[in-house]
Amino acid sequence: MAHEILIDNGRASMMYVGEVPWHGLGTRLHRPATAEEAIRAANLDWEVEKKLLIAVGGTVMQPTGKYAVVRKDLWDRKRDQFGNPNCPIFGIVGEDYTPLQNREAFAFFDSIVWQGAAIYHTAGALGQGERIWILAKLPDAIKVAGTDINDKYLLLSNSHDGKSAVQIKFTPIRVVCNNTLTLALRQGPATVWVAHTKDIHRRLELAKRTLGIIHRGYEEIEEAFQKMAEVKMDKQRLRYYLKRVFPEPRNQEDQAAAQEAEKHREWAEYFFEKGKGNDKRGVMGTLWAAYNGVTEYVDHCRSPKSTQSDDRRLNSLWFGEGYQIKARAFRVAADLIPAW
Repeated sequence: MAHEILIDNGRASMMYVGEVPWHGLGTRLHRPATAEEAIRAANLDWEVEKKLLIAVGGTVMQPTGKYAVVRKDLWDRKRDQFGNPNCPIFGIVGEDYTPLQNREAFAFFDSIVWQGAAIYHTAGALGQGERIWILAKLPDAIKVAGTDINDKYLLLSNSHDGKSAVQIKFTPIRVVCNNTLTLALRQGPATVWVAHTKDIHRRLELAKRTLGIIHRGYEEIEEAFQKMAEVKMDKQRLRYYLKRVFPEPRNQEDQAAAQEAEKHREWAEYFFEKGKGNDKRGVMGTLWAAYNGVTEYVDHCRSPKSTQSDDRRLNSLWFGEGYQIKARAFRVAADLIPAW
């Protein structure tokens, strides 16, 4: 199976608790992990540092004001035949960029989830280690229409390439079909951002005090899910909803894009009717079923494993186009509830 999970010294930079993940890689922990256990099991107990880039012109060498972000252990250990460092460069950054070490990111997450009260389900690194991520399960769950269970998760990601800040997202997972409902809230931030600047540690402390939004955020999510289950859908409403989730292309002459959007709508409509759990009493024929028709299509059909590597699928579902579609599906549904 194709994958791009970081392999370091023969070990996959990945840990998990419970069922084997999609790619079959990583270290399995047979009990809930603490942050310290997770970092060791996921093979992420290394640090990054900045190295000044030098411009060479003829015999003149001068600082560029730019820095390469590298793994400290590999910089010291891996050398080419001439004795020069031979390790991957995660990204090029400026002087103000302050790395957040993996251990610091994990410890930050520990404090967010009430001093380790969550269960660390998966953690790992993608690519050459430029992005790390942690998924933790909160103790309780959301019940929609009485029996439709949605477990509460928090997703943390941190990058060492200078392209994104530390992010923490709400990620409910619908148990019946394993749909990941990573989403944006209508009010307030759905993601906590911590930029890599010189005052990053002060900002992390501030973030700890303000993360009461986790409780409030999940209260809003649960309320929205419950209201979706109260909205009955007919053919006209379903088509209107899906057309806003998968809109027509801006270029009206782009027939290929228009056909692609219609294909997405048809698949989402199929999963509205045939999706796992959508035949339950209180779910069938509702806006909640329509929303989950979109998420099931995006997670399990839109990017089949045969055409896309596992880490690219994961990036899309949590951080890229797949995430954007699911966030839009939630936003559109929330906007339509008062009118319907």
